[in-house]
Amino acid sequence: MSFIVSAIASLVSILVFFNNKRLVDNRIAQLVIQVIAGLIALVTTINALSRLIIVIPAGNVGVEDFQGKVSDRSLTAGLHVINPFADVVQFSVRLRDLKEEIGATSKEGLALAIDISIQYRIDPAKAASIYLNIGTEESEIVISRFRAISREIISGYSAEDVYATKREEISLKLAEKLRSQLAPIGFIVDEALLRNVKVPETLQAAIQQRLKAEQENLQMKFVLEKEKQEADRKRIEARGSADAQKILAEGLTPAVLQLRQIEATEKLAQSQNSKLVILGNSQNTPLILPLDREASRAIAPTP
Repeated sequence: MSFIVSAIASLVSILVFFNNKRLVDNRIAQLVIQVIAGLIALVTTINALSRLIIVIPAGNVGVEDFQGKVSDRSLTAGLHVINPFADVVQFSVRLRDLKEEIGATSKEGLALAIDISIQYRIDPAKAASIYLNIGTEESEIVISRFRAISREIISGYSAEDVYATKREEISLKLAEKLRSQLAPIGFIVDEALLRNVKVPETLQAAIQQRLKAEQENLQMKFVLEKEKQEADRKRIEARGSADAQKILAEGLTPAVLQLRQIEATEKLAQSQNSKLVILGNSQNTPLILPLDREASRAIAPTP
């Protein structure tokens, strides 16, 4: 309706601007009429054009509604030419963080108070469907389904699982379930988080005590395993040394020992400091090895 009024006002103002001489003969009056008509024409023309052209801000999407008929096309961020008689409803497509404190019941029937948050956003391609089927207060349906699904999933876990051991698993399952439920109606779920779980103080103390005992048990198992590995290493090392000694003992025959004795004697005889080497035992004849001519003369028999 405003487009029609603006268009008519703009047309009339333009006609008055160009035909002011026919209305009055006074030059000053003609000038005043031209100025007023020009200003009215400018304002009404801009207002009429604003109904033809619309700018959707960044992070938003528009839906065109003409007399109750919703266009299937979603207007993304930017400049668009639209039906001047239609209304444009805008939705934010930025990520939203919805926080809720939900009262739920655990698997064993204990009452739990849980702070849960869901991070979701509107699917730009389905903005028209959301406007047609849900409306502009889309968060209400998200909250209702969010609460119902959260209670359903938590009821399958024990209080200890929800409080300590399986938080991540519950969050992943909650996000997956919300995606399957909200995606068909136009919402994209990025993540679901269990921020805080409130349980009775007695139960909280018992859970913490049990977790502490489990940590100590794991630490003890680690120490025992390390000691066992060290004992195995020493056992293997000792076994290797014993095997080496056995192999060495088996190889030391009388002939080998005599050969080693001769080799040692030869090395000793080649020493710079050695002058005389006498070998022998109770079973063998002593062997005298002179190392040089001076020593040979010293031990040679006198003729």
